[in-house]
Amino acid sequence: MKALQLLQTMMLFLGITGIVRAQSTSADMIKEWERAKAYTKEYLDAMPEKDYALKPTPEMRSFADQMLHLTDANYGFAAAASGTKSPVGFGESEKSTDKSKEGVTRSVMEGYDFVISSLQKMSPEQLNEKIKLFDRFDVTRRMAFDKAFEHQTHHRGQTTAYLRLAGVTPPMEKLF
Repeated sequence: MKALQLLQTMMLFLGITGIVRAQSTSADMIKEWERAKAYTKEYLDAMPEKDYALKPTPEMRSFADQMLHLTDANYGFAAAASGTKSPVGFGESEKSTDKSKEGVTRSVMEGYDFVISSLQKMSPEQLNEKIKLFDRFDVTRRMAFDKAFEHQTHHRGQTTAYLRLAGVTPPMEKLF
């Protein structure tokens, strides 16, 4: 059963990543990010407050920390891709002492809003500009946003197992 769930998560991950990479306009990208935000909110809403601290094993992140890690990356990738300053320092979301359902949900939604706002300010020409992402990777701004999308999909997908361990049925797939 665990193997089937892992396979389903991997298929979802690969499918969504392919959809986003095929997008050609910033409006399409914004629509996908808005969908991802709504889908992640369903995950946040589904997890009971008492299980936000749930860790499948001691060395793994808690559900709250997974979502806050997703958020930190959303801020970092969007800031790097857009050339704007992130309102949240690198790794600061995950270090937050407020791991409540309300606090985590607020932080995660604000992170998605930052990505969407960053995209809304970019022209198609800007999205095609080359940048040095994290002083390491030569990519277009669009590709940096695509990598951010891939990352958030990966970590949201990981939390499917957390929901199952908490006895919660994960939200239905949200491809459109």
